[in-house]
Amino acid sequence: MNGKHSLQEIEHAEKKPLWQRLGWLALIWVCSVGTLFIVASLMRMFMNAAGLTTH
Repeated sequence: MNGKHSLQEIEHAEKKPLWQRLGWLALIWVCSVGTLFIVASLMRMFMNAAGLTTH
């Protein structure tokens, strides 16, 4: 249906328990923060390897 959700699908999603919806939100947040930490750590490692330091 051209990318749009039907009203029944939306109502079904809203019937899920609050703890489950909040759990998904927390999981996505933790994964995004973890990914950001990994990328920042890799950038810092490469910059230190190239001789760039903060002091």
